[in-house]
Amino acid sequence: MGRYVSLNSGGDGVTDLVERPFDAEQAAVVDNTQTAVIGDPSGTTPTLAWAPAAPAPKKKRRWLWAAVPAGIAVVGLVASSLILIAPGTAVAGVPVGGLTPGAAADTIAARLAETKIVLGGEGGNAQLTAADLGASVDARALADTAFAEHPLWNVSSWNTATPAVVTLDAEKAAAALRAAAPSVYVDPTDATIEFDAATIAYVATPAVDGTGIDVATVQAALQEAFANGESTVELDIEATPVPALVSTASADATVASLNGILDTAGFYVGTERTVPIDRAVAASWLTFAPDAKGVFEIEADASAIQTVVDGLPALVDRAPVNSVVLANLAGTIISTPTVGATGRTLGATAGIANSYADQLATGMGVFQLPVEEVAFTTATVTRVLEVDLSEQRLYMKENDVVVDSFLISSGKPGAPTFTGRYTVGYKTPVQTMRGTQRNAAGEAVGEYVAKDVQYPMYFNGGQAFHGVYWHNRFGTPLSHGCIGMPDPRAKQVYEWAAKGTDVYIHN
Repeated sequence: MGRYVSLNSGGDGVTDLVERPFDAEQAAVVDNTQTAVIGDPSGTTPTLAWAPAAPAPKKKRRWLWAAVPAGIAVVGLVASSLILIAPGTAVAGVPVGGLTPGAAADTIAARLAETKIVLGGEGGNAQLTAADLGASVDARALADTAFAEHPLWNVSSWNTATPAVVTLDAEKAAAALRAAAPSVYVDPTDATIEFDAATIAYVATPAVDGTGIDVATVQAALQEAFANGESTVELDIEATPVPALVSTASADATVASLNGILDTAGFYVGTERTVPIDRAVAASWLTFAPDAKGVFEIEADASAIQTVVDGLPALVDRAPVNSVVLANLAGTIISTPTVGATGRTLGATAGIANSYADQLATGMGVFQLPVEEVAFTTATVTRVLEVDLSEQRLYMKENDVVVDSFLISSGKPGAPTFTGRYTVGYKTPVQTMRGTQRNAAGEAVGEYVAKDVQYPMYFNGGQAFHGVYWHNRFGTPLSHGCIGMPDPRAKQVYEWAAKGTDVYIHN
């Protein structure tokens, strides 16, 4: 409330005190020393003057100032609980409670780097730090996991331990161990392969193991020490076998593949090795070397193969062989003197050398050539042995065309050669022939024996075509009913006329 004093203009003192509500608008235009005139300005109304306002007493808020430090502390605790790892948390024996993930990662990495391995036994007393061995852990991932699973605000996750996997840089660890304990190390000897010109084959020399320190054993010891929170671990070292990069098994397998190539190398048409490749030539195309894992890789020289490819057409192309079949006059096939064979022509050779080189690299020596087949034809021939007794001549006919003729000696009087149509039956290259000797009247007068008669071919009972070595009076009937001829002619007819060939005897 405001307060003002009313003064009587006719008297010397204060006659009364009047209180009224404080006028805020009025307070804005007067201060405690100003005089306000209210009513008639002529002075007939009482004059009023503002009295200085008494200051309002200040409220006491000591409780607020006392609570500010406590509030700040609570806010800080809440904020820190959102960025810090829970107390008592450890990663592989490294305490990380109360740290941020970044600080925890640095602590884990530093602790691992300082962990030491003391080599005993054959290793002497050398000391190596985890950093020397190229040891590492995914410190940041471990710290992030520790924070995610064990944040400070989660009281139930306090006082926990998290394992960590320690890995080693194998090459760096091996180099550090070799430098620390050189007496333990003996280098292995790789298996090798050579071409033996004497046997024209590939042979392998076995690998020989070396010795060294097992990196896995060192890694396990470092892992255990780190997990247990130990800064130093002693490890007795013994030489362990170190296998060669190129093993005996790898060399043996490659030798088998290489020799398999030599055994089969060539250009094929179907199953026929049409153009075989000499073993030494094939070996000259091949090279081989082990890769980073000790496995042999085979390569072939396409340019060297090309020289053989250039000559393939002359070796592969062939004309067809037309078939010839013999038939009798009834149309029955009685023989095939010439078996037909399909011809072939080599297709395009571009790219063959490169393709074969790629194929040889896989161990395959058989290369199938692209060829086009040329069909053969079949000719049917009808052969007839015709004998004209009146001429004492044999005619050899093919498809009713005379291909040859010559004089023969048929049956003499009393032992005639019978006319008619027959077919060749039994044939034999040589035979001793026996029969009845007859006179001109046909009467039996004894027996005859003819040894080693050449190329008999029977056509009518005991009558046959055959060679005669006991006379040369051909053109004259002198036989016991057979058709005799010189031995060379008998051989010609024997080879020309198959069993079943038609025979025609007439006058």
